[in-house]
Amino acid sequence: MDIKSLIAPQEDLMNKAVDHLDHELTKVRAGRANPAMLDGVRVDAYGAMMPLNQVANINTPDARTIMIQPWDKKMFDAIEKAIQAANLGFNPSNNGESVIINVPMLTEERRKDLVKTAHKEGEHARVSIRGARQKAMEAIKASKLPEDVIKDGQDQVEKMTASYNKKVEALIEAKEKDILKV
Repeated sequence: MDIKSLIAPQEDLMNKAVDHLDHELTKVRAGRANPAMLDGVRVDAYGAMMPLNQVANINTPDARTIMIQPWDKKMFDAIEKAIQAANLGFNPSNNGESVIINVPMLTEERRKDLVKTAHKEGEHARVSIRGARQKAMEAIKASKLPEDVIKDGQDQVEKMTASYNKKVEALIEAKEKDILKV
């Protein structure tokens, strides 16, 4: 048994925390239209709740518009209701060919709220990283390896934790700049 095999599962958890943060930050809108904004929308299609992207094409013809083209023309009403029920602050309109959402400009207050949301998501990622760090440290201590090997392993875990925390900070800073950019 070596230190790498003890640390590897926890490093994987840290990596997943950063990936999850990156995915969650795509859902925080920064004023521009993005199909990922509608990822959580589920539509009642033929008696089953399905993700919106499984019943329609979603694209952004420009920075302020999301266009949803259902594969079945009977789905217009269900899609509009699902978007309104998702409580995203959008008011969809239907032109007979597609459902169109005009993404409104963000107010300064709304931008600040979105920055807070991004920081909250970052804190969740940091908590996950700290939990993985704790598990790695416990595994190293319980390994019955020589004391100097244990100390080196703990140093490796600390460096790894610091690097993942820097990645989280970089993602949050980038999202904050994106949100505050007018």
